[in-house]
Amino acid sequence: MSAHVTGHTGLLCLLGSPVAHSISPEMHNEACRLLNLDYEYLAFDVPPEQLETAVNGLRVMGVKGFNLTMPDKNKMAELCDQLSPAAKICGAVNTVVNENGVFTGYTTDGIGYMMSAKDAGCDLVGKRMVQLGAGGAGTAILVQAAFDGVAAIDVFNTRDAFWPRVKHIVEQLNEQTSCKVTLHDLVDLESLRSCIAQADLLLNTTPVGMNRVPGCLIPDSSYFHPNLTVSDVIYEPQETALLKMAREAGLKTFNGMYMLLYQGAASFKLWTGLEMPTQAVKEKYFIQNLRVFKLKN
Repeated sequence: MSAHVTGHTGLLCLLGSPVAHSISPEMHNEACRLLNLDYEYLAFDVPPEQLETAVNGLRVMGVKGFNLTMPDKNKMAELCDQLSPAAKICGAVNTVVNENGVFTGYTTDGIGYMMSAKDAGCDLVGKRMVQLGAGGAGTAILVQAAFDGVAAIDVFNTRDAFWPRVKHIVEQLNEQTSCKVTLHDLVDLESLRSCIAQADLLLNTTPVGMNRVPGCLIPDSSYFHPNLTVSDVIYEPQETALLKMAREAGLKTFNGMYMLLYQGAASFKLWTGLEMPTQAVKEKYFIQNLRVFKLKN
């Protein structure tokens, strides 16, 4: 955040609906303050039906860049002048960079997850993973993991209306990357057990495990093996039923808390060319908040 706003102060922002709960303004303004960058990051509640109007306004105003959260990510992919390879496959954009009036769309959610995995001591390059779900953030993670050099990914998804879309994404990844991606029906528990037995990481990207969707897609801990790491993009609750089962089985686990931090850091670098001071931001807005949460509970 700028020490004071002047006629030179640049605008960064977040579009979505709702956005009032977002930690992104605090993260990015703190990073700008620490690096003495003359930008302000604000959040605007913009539903999809008003997104094109808002984006046209931002273009006229010369915004440096902006983020998108749900439900605006897919619509933004249609409004960009050009897309990064990952955003093109995902069909979704969470970061836009304005270069002389040209809006380029990126997806940094997958980057955020891959960085958070590395931060947790889980380097996935050349490894095998099993991913539960491929919608929303799950698609971004799947695409980025394949681009980043994960050797093989077994994706388990419900055979619903989105199945053809997931199948098309899998086909594109097999054509465009060296990663071997295989799509399975989530109800095929025999294949699920077999794939987990060969995997280095098991990742849940579905809503199952959230407070509003309790439960666990893995029937029991017999599906695990001692060298498996288990992850969940959910961070509320901080320990889902899946992570609890894995922890009690003695496995390494991590949730999606720092995915948000690192996807923001990736956006920040696209806009400014500078590395976000992630350790300072993590300490102030993640670790301290986690301590307060534990004290209150």
